[in-house]
Amino acid sequence: MTGWTLPQPMKRALELAEASAAAGEVPVGAVISRDGEVIAEAHNTPRETCDPTAHAEILAIRRAAVVLGQERLSDCELWVTLEPCAMCAGAIVHARLGKVYYGASDPKGGAVEHGARVFEQEQCLHRPEVYSGIGEARAARMLREFFKARR
Repeated sequence: MTGWTLPQPMKRALELAEASAAAGEVPVGAVISRDGEVIAEAHNTPRETCDPTAHAEILAIRRAAVVLGQERLSDCELWVTLEPCAMCAGAIVHARLGKVYYGASDPKGGAVEHGARVFEQEQCLHRPEVYSGIGEARAARMLREFFKARR
């Protein structure tokens, strides 16, 4: 697409993913916005915090809920550099996020277009609009480089 630029929330999510990699964490960054304004952001910290639930999406959702003073984020958008896993997809459902934009697909651990396909399940209580491939090349490259350096 000629003249298309990466949306600012995804640019920020990619910066957060870089910070995650620099800290020795899997490079994933997440931003939650509402009406074009960033209200929360985070990057992966499971190793740093010894918390397997400290994925970027979970942390950003928690922070957004505190900022807004409510657990429902239906008028918000999640921008994340990697396809959410089943845990994060479940949190997205419970938070009632309106839209999810993600960069790289994750055939091994993703649960949106791969694996469990959480939002497609009959039991799913809420289905956000999902847009994939936003900043995909940069996000995928970061992940490849991160894991290549550890092999």
